[in-house]
Amino acid sequence: MFPIIPANTATASFPENDEGIFGFGQVYPTQYSITNLVSNAGVVATDTTGVGTGRSRLAACEYGGDKGIFGYGKSVSTTYSVTNLVSNTGVVGTDVTGVGTGRYWLAACEYGEDKGIFGYGSGVTAVTNLVSNAGVVATDTVGVGTARNDLSACEYGGDKGIFGYGNTGGGANYVSMTNLVSNAGVVATDTTGVGTARDGLAACGYGGDKGIFGYGRGLTNITNLVSNAGVVASDTAGVGTAREALAACEYGGDKGIFGFGAKTGGVTAITNLVSNAGVVASDAAGVGTDREKVSACSFN
Repeated sequence: MFPIIPANTATASFPENDEGIFGFGQVYPTQYSITNLVSNAGVVATDTTGVGTGRSRLAACEYGGDKGIFGYGKSVSTTYSVTNLVSNTGVVGTDVTGVGTGRYWLAACEYGEDKGIFGYGSGVTAVTNLVSNAGVVATDTVGVGTARNDLSACEYGGDKGIFGYGNTGGGANYVSMTNLVSNAGVVATDTTGVGTARDGLAACGYGGDKGIFGYGRGLTNITNLVSNAGVVASDTAGVGTAREALAACEYGGDKGIFGFGAKTGGVTAITNLVSNAGVVASDAAGVGTDREKVSACSFN
């Protein structure tokens, strides 16, 4: 007897991650390594005692299908290339000796379903560093596209990524171009930008195969959706407190969350949930230490 195979059975693939983690950040001059877990219902937990070097302006992404990695960043006077792995239960590991150019104000995202990529950053560079499905960071890959910093990145299409927006050299040199990342980790040349040029924003996946950029410099709350083909949409009117230097990640398999950042009058821990249709919700009261220049990724 042959086994009965149900109709519409899809090829096995890594599932979308169910939980998330916000980590690190600052309330100048204090540099934190504390983390806050996000449940599969989008509930943010109180502070978890930090592990690793306290720093800010770092990046994070998923790897291995169910784990995460924080990497790079800066303290008050030191620039780092160290990384910290996140287990599939949300436990952050001690510092791993850095690989590649130490920098900050970079971005990171998953690609190929189980690998990651760090890219761009301070020094106004476009170099990238691939992350294997075992969490091993590779040496620098020559940059492609416009060198810039203070940008963001997220997954789209199930196995690809996108870097977008940023600043090409300090001041108000804001840009909106994007660079797609193939499922083999190859970064493409610039795609003409769509939406308001800005830096200090965040991005995450939603809906299983789409992404969203949101918030940013000038203390805005506008968002830009990313289709499952990597096409960025024009500005969507903002929801929630306008802020910058925040972070975002997936949760619940197909939803997202923006959290923390700098707003008028200081720093905050407020969050905004993103539905599986890309709709951003109003502010949820912050949990954990108010701070800015944090990073986030999903796991499990």
